[in-house]
Amino acid sequence: MSDPTQTLEEEAGVQKAEALTARPNVLTTGVGLVNRPPPQPAIQEVLDLLARLFRNVDACVALRLWNGSTVRLGRLKDQCRSADFTLVCHSPDAAINLFTSSDPLRFAEAYFRGDLDVEGDFFAAVNLKEYLQDMQISLLDKLRAVWAVFKLRTNRCASQGQAASQGVHLLMRPETVKRHTKEENRNAIAFHYDVSNQFYGLWLGEAMVYSCAYFQSPQDSLEKAQQSKLDLICRKLALKPGERLLDIGCGWGALIIHAARHYGVRAHGITLSKRQLVLAQQRIIQEKLQGQVAVALSDYRDVSGQDNYDKIASVGMFEHVGLKNLPTYFSTVHRLLKPGGLFLNHGITHDVEGWEKTMSTEFINRYIFPDGQLDTVSNIQRGMERGGFEIIDLESLRPHYALTLRQWVNRLERHHTQALRYVSESTYRTWRLYMAACALEFETGEIGVYQMLASKRARRPVALPLTREHLLNIQAIADTS
Repeated sequence: MSDPTQTLEEEAGVQKAEALTARPNVLTTGVGLVNRPPPQPAIQEVLDLLARLFRNVDACVALRLWNGSTVRLGRLKDQCRSADFTLVCHSPDAAINLFTSSDPLRFAEAYFRGDLDVEGDFFAAVNLKEYLQDMQISLLDKLRAVWAVFKLRTNRCASQGQAASQGVHLLMRPETVKRHTKEENRNAIAFHYDVSNQFYGLWLGEAMVYSCAYFQSPQDSLEKAQQSKLDLICRKLALKPGERLLDIGCGWGALIIHAARHYGVRAHGITLSKRQLVLAQQRIIQEKLQGQVAVALSDYRDVSGQDNYDKIASVGMFEHVGLKNLPTYFSTVHRLLKPGGLFLNHGITHDVEGWEKTMSTEFINRYIFPDGQLDTVSNIQRGMERGGFEIIDLESLRPHYALTLRQWVNRLERHHTQALRYVSESTYRTWRLYMAACALEFETGEIGVYQMLASKRARRPVALPLTREHLLNIQAIADTS
């Protein structure tokens, strides 16, 4: 597969891989107990404390400390031949944070820094987040942990462990988004999307579609599933030659290019990411679609006009709008759409109303999407109806996003070495952990994703087929793309 981002001059100054990149990151099978000299009393005390901490985990976990001492943890520790995964603590700090921190995300930060590693089933290790979130640690155990690590830091073993974790710097946290102003949203998008086009290109696939794919079978390739998703959107919007299509949050231009090439529309995309803009413009030129497709750097609130577009799509964008701004978002789409026109809103939803503070929401806002906020699908639909839209079709793609994310994680892991040409080790680890955690949340139903098709209310029937048969044969375009 050719890399469409190779000619971008803006990538010339990519970050260099940090010192920890020399540390192996190979996934291995589980590790059991090993024959080693008896650990010193302080380390044995830490092992005993960790055994109590993980005693109710429904998994077989191996833990290896900085001196090589290894122990099995969890309810199944005596029943399994090999561990599901091994947690590797490279310094005493990684162990003490499990006891003394009131913030469960310190566990994630230890992984980002390189104080903590995972060998084996990475997804099983990430699934520990549910246990850690509800974990109760007694004050006595916290005091014992502090005292044990204090003793460790005074000896040579502790100093070696500390040295092993140097060289990886924690990913810079974004500024907090409070009001979802245009400047806040612009800075938040830059934080996430302007990391590196080449980094995204390693794992997103050739079309560089950063949203849920659409699988006819779990065995489908990511490229085929993404082409199927693009075509599904075009069919739901019933695109026709000559119609004007607006894509709000167009990413690297995949949908507008697909719609113009296969459906003959005149497409306009907007994005807040400068790097996405540059690559999208380059791809439009490569496809010789300059007179038919255009992309601009613009906030959705700044798009002028009235009744400008026959169809409007928004894929993976409204999650950044902010719950308080959803009425403005829907009213803007309503203003831009012609009477009777179609609007497809594709985005992630939550299983509870609002965006309450939890470990998952804090993780997303702290490290990934500083402006991200989700709500239930029923509240989103209600907001669309209040904004003057009639809901025509609703489809859940939750299992599709879980499959998509697992493929993304697999590709990112396979391209670990190449990724470090463009981002730091801590950035690589952040994206790996974030996408694995999201895959698990889609699988459990904590988050979902829906395509909501609506029309701008008018005094005439919407020009759509009477059945959904036109949506079922999406194979043809996917196979020819």
